[in-house]
Amino acid sequence: MSTAVSPLAPKHIPDLPEIAGVKLATAEAGIRYKNRTDVLMAVFAKGTTVAGVFTRSKCPSAPVEWCRAHLAGGSARALVVNSGNANAFTGKNGREATRLTAALAAKAVGCRAGEVFLASTGVIGEPLDATKFAPVMDGLIARAAPDAWEAAARAIMTTDTFPKLATATARLGPATVTINGIAKGAGMIAPDMATMLAFVFTDAPIAAPAMQGLLAKSVVDTFNAVTVDGDTSTSDTLLAFATGAAAARGAPQILRANDRRLAGFRKALHAVLANLAEQIARDGEGARKLVEIVVEGAVSKRSARRIGLSIANSPLVKTAIAGEDANWGRVVMAVGKAGEPADRDKLSIWFGDIRVAHRGERDPAYDEAEVSRYMRRPEITVRVALGLGNGRDRVLTCDLTKDYVAINGDYRS
Repeated sequence: MSTAVSPLAPKHIPDLPEIAGVKLATAEAGIRYKNRTDVLMAVFAKGTTVAGVFTRSKCPSAPVEWCRAHLAGGSARALVVNSGNANAFTGKNGREATRLTAALAAKAVGCRAGEVFLASTGVIGEPLDATKFAPVMDGLIARAAPDAWEAAARAIMTTDTFPKLATATARLGPATVTINGIAKGAGMIAPDMATMLAFVFTDAPIAAPAMQGLLAKSVVDTFNAVTVDGDTSTSDTLLAFATGAAAARGAPQILRANDRRLAGFRKALHAVLANLAEQIARDGEGARKLVEIVVEGAVSKRSARRIGLSIANSPLVKTAIAGEDANWGRVVMAVGKAGEPADRDKLSIWFGDIRVAHRGERDPAYDEAEVSRYMRRPEITVRVALGLGNGRDRVLTCDLTKDYVAINGDYRS
C-alpha cells in the first residue's frame, strides 16, 4: 500500500451515517503483511437481502465463485473481506479456504454458511491460509459497531492511497432511506460488470431480485465506464445489502426493480456508485490527472463506449496526457483502431473547450500555447465528435506515469 496519497484524492473523507442492521469491524490477521489491518467483517440483521454482480473473467477467484453459488439464496448475515491475497488461481486450496472462512463466520454469527459472502483482494496465485481468520473472528463480532465505515474502507485497501466512501439518501414512500458505499481499487482496473471490490449498504426494504435489477443497470455507466489500465481483475465484485430496517418507518416493501416508487432510490444508488467509480479513477496507480473521455456523434451508445475505451486505454494517449502534451494525433489513432464506424473527414477533437482538430485536419485556430496551458490542469476532458449519429458515451480514466511501472514492478515484493 502506497504511503503517498494521490494528488487527485478528495479533499475530505465523508463521514458516513449509521445504517440500522449493519455493524462493521476490522482486524489484523496477518494474511500477507504484519501490523496491517487486513480483514473487514460486516454483520447484518436477520432479513437482510443481497444482490451482486461479478467479473466476467474466465479465471475468477474462489470468493467470486462462492458468492455466485450462494447469491440465489437472496439472504445475507455477514460479509468477510480480506486484503493481501486474492485467493485466485489457487485451485482446491482456494475453494477449501472459502468454505472454512464461511464456516468460521457462520459459527460466530449464528447463521448458515450460505448467508456469508466473501471477497478477497491482493496477490494472485498464492494460497490463502484461512486458518488465520479463526483467532480474530470472535473479536470481530464483539467489536462490530455501526459507525466503523472509514476503518472498513481502509481494511480492504491494497495499492490504494486513500479510502473510498460515499453516501446518499432518498425518499421511499414516507421514509428517508440511506445508501452507504465503500470500494477499493487503483490498478488492474477495467471492470466488465462492476468493479474491483465495492460494497453497498442500505436500510431500504428491497427484495433481492429488485436490487439485482437495480445493480445490473447502474453499473453500466458507473463502474463499467472506468478504466485505469485496461486489465479486468479476477476478483471484481460488487455486493449490495438491504437490511429493510426502514420498513419500521413506513418505507414500502419493494419487490420489482421497475417499481415507480424507486425513482429517488435509483438516482441515489447511481450517485453512490458513480462517486466511488470516480474515486477509483482518481486513485489510479501513479495517476496525476483525472481524464474524462466524451464521445458523441457515434452510430450508437455502444459504439461510442468502445471508441471511448479505445482512447482511455491507449498507453500513448495516457502517457501524452501524463507529459502534458496535447498530442491529439494519438486520439485520432485510438479512434481509428477501435474497429467502430468513423469518418476521418468528419472527425473533430476538443481538449476542454479548445477545438484542436476539425474535419480531418488540425483546427485552423489551433494555438499550441493555449492548449499547453490547459494540459497542465489536474483534470482533463477529451471530447471527440464523430458526426455520424446520436450515440454518446462517457468514460473516466487517468494518465499513465512512471510511478505506475514502479508500483507494479514491485507489487509482490
